[in-house]
Amino acid sequence: MVFSSLEFIFLFMPIFFGCYYLAPRFMLNIILLIGSLSFYFIGTIHNPEHFILFVISMLVDYKIGILIEKNAKNKKFFLLIGIIFHVICLSIFKYLNFITAEVGKIINDTNVSTNIILPIGISFYTFQGLSYIVDVYRGKVKAEKSLLRFTVYISMFEQLIAGPIVTYVQVKKELYDRKINKQKIINGICIFVFGLGLKVLLANPLGKLWSQTCNIGFESISTPLAWIAIVGYSLQIYFDFFGYSLMAIGLGKMLGFNLPKNFNHPYLSKTMSEFWRRWHMTLGTWFKEYVYIPLGGNRKGKLITIRNLFLVWLLTGIWHGAGYNFLLWGFIIFLIMIFEKYVIKDYFNKHPLCGHLYMIILIPITWAIFSIEDINQLGIFLQRLFPIFGNGIWSIFRYDYLKYLKIYYPFLIVGILFSTKFPYRILKKLNKRIVYILIFIIFSASLYCMYRGLDDPFLYFRF
Repeated sequence: MVFSSLEFIFLFMPIFFGCYYLAPRFMLNIILLIGSLSFYFIGTIHNPEHFILFVISMLVDYKIGILIEKNAKNKKFFLLIGIIFHVICLSIFKYLNFITAEVGKIINDTNVSTNIILPIGISFYTFQGLSYIVDVYRGKVKAEKSLLRFTVYISMFEQLIAGPIVTYVQVKKELYDRKINKQKIINGICIFVFGLGLKVLLANPLGKLWSQTCNIGFESISTPLAWIAIVGYSLQIYFDFFGYSLMAIGLGKMLGFNLPKNFNHPYLSKTMSEFWRRWHMTLGTWFKEYVYIPLGGNRKGKLITIRNLFLVWLLTGIWHGAGYNFLLWGFIIFLIMIFEKYVIKDYFNKHPLCGHLYMIILIPITWAIFSIEDINQLGIFLQRLFPIFGNGIWSIFRYDYLKYLKIYYPFLIVGILFSTKFPYRILKKLNKRIVYILIFIIFSASLYCMYRGLDDPFLYFRF
């Protein structure tokens, strides 16, 4: 069950929020836990072992936190147990298929391969659990003694599946006592609907452009169509994940929680380093706090800094998925950041126009590496982007790009516009009544598209 589905909006939300708002204050965490577990159970109903794994993961982190706090002399040992537990779970469920398939290729035996289904949200709830036990180990927070409050923290349905990644510190206050009022609920609904519109009305149509281009075959497309398609994908992945994050934040407000911001207009960045401070901000913060800084950050000289950046981007690539393209993607981002840090330094910040042009070219290329899992097909696509290295600019059908541009240009224009700050500044200046009318229109249009079957799953569900 996804947020952009009729089942969620017309069944889950009315039932859950009806119980939540009618319940006495001391029952709020109980209702939220039941609702969150029900939400995850519905999503894993065909793979009940995933639900069991999720529950076990919460119980392990809860117990590890208490053991770390009670056993100061052996707290590193218990922290290590918690880390090993999560590494083993991720290795089995997220990477074993890839590892066994590669081993099968090496020994020329296809029977070696496995077919393990990836549990929904495992990458996100694993990182939340790890952040908690590490924070307890550091003494940043006290171990949560209430199993109810801890399981609510990990399982909150609004951010369980695809983030934002929330640390215990960020929601501890609301877990104990949260304020819910009419205006906060209305604001939450508006944010949720706006995110729904970005997902359903913008990301989904743009996704069709990319999928149709992939179905044609990269060797058969022209260079203009290749660029149009990868720009479409760049906008799709942004509004897909940005839309989901807004829906999660909106639901959080309706529940009385203030979830952290996850995007800050990343496509306005002038460097790749700035881009990754603005994109999936909670993931970047997680790697900074729990990997980069503990390794020494940039405090121990150039070589150690380069090593630390390499490890962070190696892990970032691995976190996103099992595949050579993710490793290549992480390595390319690492090289770009090293180039920016030690070669060009502040040039693009001092010359913003050059920086924006640099990123306009670079962002789609990196997303191409991220998206295309087959390395051979990636090579073909890059040749289409840069025909000087391939077989020319045109395809068999010379004007293929005109056909798709005619269909998708409205979505491309709106997507580019909403990648800037301009429309959001206008929205903030509008009268509340006008804003509510626009929200109603967005909601109605989104419902119509979902009714027509245009409610594609979120891209980040597979990471």
